[in-house]
Amino acid sequence: MPLYDDLTPKTTWRDIRASDDERSALDPTLGRTMLSQLHLIRAFEEKVLELAGQGLVHGPAHSAIGQEGGAVGSAMAMRAADQVNGSHRAHHQFLAKALTYVAPEGIDPEKSFGETLRHLSKRTLSEILGLAEGFCKGRGGSMHLRWAESGNLGTNAIVGGGVPMAAGAAWAHRQAGSGDVVYTYFGDGAVNIGSVLETMNVAAAWKLPICFFIENNRYAVSTHVGEVTAETRLSSRGLAFGIPALRVDGMDTLSVYLASEEANKIMRKGGGPVVIEADVYRYFHQNGALPGSAFGYRSKEEEAEWRGRDPLDAMARDLMERQIIGAQAVEDLRAQCQAMMDGIAGELVEEVDGKRRIVPALWPEESFRDFGLRGDLSEFDGARFEEQESFSGALKENVKFIDAVADVMMRRMETDDRVVVLGEDVHRLKGGTNGATKGLSDRFPERCLGTPISENAFTGIAGGMAADGRVRPVIEFMYPDFMWVAADQVFNQIGKARHMFGGDSAMPVVLRTKVAMGTGYGSQHSMDPAGIFATAPGWRIVAPSTPFDYVGLMNAALHCDDPVLVLEHVDLYAAKGAAPADDLDYMIPLGKAKVVREGNRVTVLTYLAMVEKTREVAERMGVDAEIVDLRSLDRAGLDWETVEASIEKTGNVLIVEQGAAGTSYGGWLADEIQRRCFDALDQPVKRVHGAEASPSISKVLESAACARLSDIETGLRDVMADQGLPLAAE
Repeated sequence: MPLYDDLTPKTTWRDIRASDDERSALDPTLGRTMLSQLHLIRAFEEKVLELAGQGLVHGPAHSAIGQEGGAVGSAMAMRAADQVNGSHRAHHQFLAKALTYVAPEGIDPEKSFGETLRHLSKRTLSEILGLAEGFCKGRGGSMHLRWAESGNLGTNAIVGGGVPMAAGAAWAHRQAGSGDVVYTYFGDGAVNIGSVLETMNVAAAWKLPICFFIENNRYAVSTHVGEVTAETRLSSRGLAFGIPALRVDGMDTLSVYLASEEANKIMRKGGGPVVIEADVYRYFHQNGALPGSAFGYRSKEEEAEWRGRDPLDAMARDLMERQIIGAQAVEDLRAQCQAMMDGIAGELVEEVDGKRRIVPALWPEESFRDFGLRGDLSEFDGARFEEQESFSGALKENVKFIDAVADVMMRRMETDDRVVVLGEDVHRLKGGTNGATKGLSDRFPERCLGTPISENAFTGIAGGMAADGRVRPVIEFMYPDFMWVAADQVFNQIGKARHMFGGDSAMPVVLRTKVAMGTGYGSQHSMDPAGIFATAPGWRIVAPSTPFDYVGLMNAALHCDDPVLVLEHVDLYAAKGAAPADDLDYMIPLGKAKVVREGNRVTVLTYLAMVEKTREVAERMGVDAEIVDLRSLDRAGLDWETVEASIEKTGNVLIVEQGAAGTSYGGWLADEIQRRCFDALDQPVKRVHGAEASPSISKVLESAACARLSDIETGLRDVMADQGLPLAAE
């Protein structure tokens, strides 16, 4: 029979609750403020449900009535510079943090609230209704609430989607040495989301000051937690990652406050993350004003039992037993909160012909639709732009492309301590798998971060760093196909954040990755992602084809306040070209293409490694082709002035790219050219691209899947033949 030794977790896992002595010692101002916040949030949520029932909330109304104790108890333990984010059910968390921020001395339930609290409530309700006065100017609604000034980083409609972003903010706090902490709130459903667990692992490894606050209300929509996980004590998740965990009755606001104070002590002393699981209960269904029992997944008896533990009543009893407040004052508090919300709603809603409607003047203007999708690039005012042909500094010839990548990153990290590099193996192997981060970990060990194989987590962490404003992260994806693993953070979070939260918040993330076609790595490591990113809102895309251009475009990417994808190509890494000898500080403008070969008969639009390959084929064939290196590939950055001028001259277009037909960049580009330049075209736009199938391992099949020199030659022959200028066969 084998011998067994029981193993013990690395850290603690404990229930926590307020003792009688702590209840007796409760500071009156703290207790009265807690009660005021609870009632304010309850009245706010009730008004939201009322308006939703009248058809005035466009979209969902995810109320947290019944769950207020967890939000208020934790927020009251925070300081102003601490930050929070949450999920789709987050009105209570947003308000609790905001109320603590605007009323740092507390709230007296027996006095009039005043204009500050009223204004906060009105702006929040306006946002939920989609109105211009809202914190996100009506863009966010119920599920996307952000007020950075108050510490609200932004709530999230993707279950668990905001957790990595919160960890990024926590990294920024740790790096700054501020002692500030971040709370990320999520529910029992999110506990089983990969990005949450990935982030717990990274946060523990890096000792980030983040509290993973689990609101266990037992139901993910209608699915009971016991149906989807064997261990329903969800704070147990912390033990797997060495994170201390606390389990608390979330209906007891004081106990939550004590749990949060204990968590804050650990985090502020550099002890890393903490998990708090608060047992709470939402009185209503996932969305709207009906109870869960109306849909058959909860019993009325269960609902009545939890209502008997209402956090507002529990807090009032504690205060009344100590004669801190009287029963009549509690009733008056309730009435004051309801009256304030009635008055606010009355300013936003009107009745016309017996029907209630939003006051029309309060809606955003339709012209606001695209504002803030990207920035206006005003951050580049006064920047120094250069092109190789007019560069006055010294140039070195025969510089390897990959050495230019490493050199400019070293220069930026030397001159800007906000720049942080993160990705798999970037701190090892003498510069990662290709040498792009050579020397960085030796010079900047605290800013060259080797990550776990957790693309979704570390991409979101980078997004959180960028949103914080003190960090300019550079993510390395070893291969672009990995964007699908991190798709939520890449597209739903980073790409949409600026627009979703009102258009004013910067998102300066740089994502580097390489196109690896021809290396034999098969269908899951070989894609060109330009076509995918070009269809995704918010991202800018640059594709340098020379060492000189790489330096200028990477500098521009790191200066930009929008997220920028920097595309590289393995075929270029060993290629040599001219690069600056010592001046690594110039930029190349985003949105500026370059004519690399003059011609009159056909405009060839291409990028990355296909630029030089196309030039080689055109010159060998003697084709009078004008070759345009697009350099900037996103919709907002495509240089239509240069492209249209060339098309006006040649009347013919060939788009050349290497990647697969299904994810092609040239598809949308050809469509747009034919819309913009129809009168200038002598024939339809022609294209060279790879096959439908992704590249596979076989060298023969891989070659057949990618666009080759012979395909470029065929494309040029077709364009010339359709002009009546067939080329002689070689």
